Amino acid sequence: KLGLKMRVSLPLKNLHHHATPHRHIERVRESIKQRDQTKDLNIFITAIPSEDLMALASSSNERSKLGKDRRLEGMPVAIKDNFCTKDWKTSCGSKMLNEFIPTYDATVVSRLKDEGAIIIGKTNLDEFGMGSNSTLSFAGPVVSPIKGDDKADHVAGGSSGGSAAAVAAGIVPVAIGSDTGGSVRLPASYCGVYGMKPSYGVVSRYGLIPYASSLDTPGIFSRDIASLESVFEVISGHDARDSTSVSSSQSDDLEKPMSKMRIGIPKEFNVQGISAPIRDSWQDAIYHFHQMGAEIVTTSIPQTRYALAAYYIIALAEASSNLSKYDGLRYGFRQHGDTLKEMYSNTRSQGFGDEVKRRILLGNFVLSRKSYESYYKKAQQIRRLLVEDFDRCFRNDGIDFIITPTATSTAPTFDALKDVPPSDVYINDVFTVPASLAGLPAMSIPWSTWKGLPIGLQLMGPRLADRKMLQLAHLLERSRDQIKHS
Repeated sequence: KLGLKMRVSLPLKNLHHHATPHRHIERVRESIKQRDQTKDLNIFITAIPSEDLMALASSSNERSKLGKDRRLEGMPVAIKDNFCTKDWKTSCGSKMLNEFIPTYDATVVSRLKDEGAIIIGKTNLDEFGMGSNSTLSFAGPVVSPIKGDDKADHVAGGSSGGSAAAVAAGIVPVAIGSDTGGSVRLPASYCGVYGMKPSYGVVSRYGLIPYASSLDTPGIFSRDIASLESVFEVISGHDARDSTSVSSSQSDDLEKPMSKMRIGIPKEFNVQGISAPIRDSWQDAIYHFHQMGAEIVTTSIPQTRYALAAYYIIALAEASSNLSKYDGLRYGFRQHGDTLKEMYSNTRSQGFGDEVKRRILLGNFVLSRKSYESYYKKAQQIRRLLVEDFDRCFRNDGIDFIITPTATSTAPTFDALKDVPPSDVYINDVFTVPASLAGLPAMSIPWSTWKGLPIGLQLMGPRLADRKMLQLAHLLERSRDQIKHS
């Protein structure tokens, strides 16, 4: 057994500022080069002009010379195109907002800029965040930079596929996405990078164009835990402009030895649809925790079996409400009609893609007078019971963290998706929606590969235990490095 302990994080200044000042210009130039060389992957909807980026890098260079480094000085970052960015187009991957240029920055964006991060572009996504493969964008699909043994093109996962691909392709060390029911964790698994969904409310939603307001959570992609942790510390924290924002995460039990850790394995996640490589990786992770000294505990979260259905009822209901404002009058796309009603109809019919229209219709259905009690109310009751199940697991059973698969399979090819009905695509979120409904912190960790394709595993923790989860992920990263080099 490795006998490792949870340890105090490195100070942020030690994570990113060991390089010489001219490094800011070099790494921004390298990001631009890598971005331009991977245009065929369709990762970005908007690429910030190179001359603007180099001016920002030069400014960071001057600050470093004066010893005035900020926490993320000169770090290239990519932003999902559903976060508002002042003077830069924010399209949500939709024709409806294809010409929309916000007059303000989202809180996540402004906090990154204030600490010296350099935003190199806005990444592609499923339209309004509605999808699991990043194939439903008005700008076209995102192609994963990961080529398996079959050499075929694979999807990047969604809906934050552009951000995941930007990190996996080496364009940026960190990218921002949004996670409603798994939209950070699923593409992180498909692309072989870390993907974190913080506890709901820990990171401000102000300026994140909403899909489902009670579920939407800004998330982070990175190739390493140290970079992810540094960005999390910058973007998290209370924001008065977001009524659901909370002050902070819990303090950490930094010196808890692994021999005192209880890792839960929920039996309801052992579903028939898991592919053999995913199941093998899950078993390997369980064994790895055991080797590290943790106690492995089988646990039960009964309402998990209803979570996927409850999630889609709630998410689609909220989406139908949130998207009702796109009427062609105030901003966004407008299609002429002879009457006001015809203009509304033409605008929404032509401005939204098929999947968005499908979800609006379903959302309106579950909110209708005849269906509200049967669908929406019951879904909210299941959500409450699911929260109680997790509380019982973490508090009464003493479980510290839960480990599950992130996805049921590795990234599919584009050809494999051609004949898959939309309802089957929804099943991709079966492992990720429980944490979203309960507002828990969760992250996908790159664990193994199969036929050259990445496999991620998911950590879930108690609400507001975000920093503790990052500590455990850092510990896993270090222990696996030790094994590789032993």
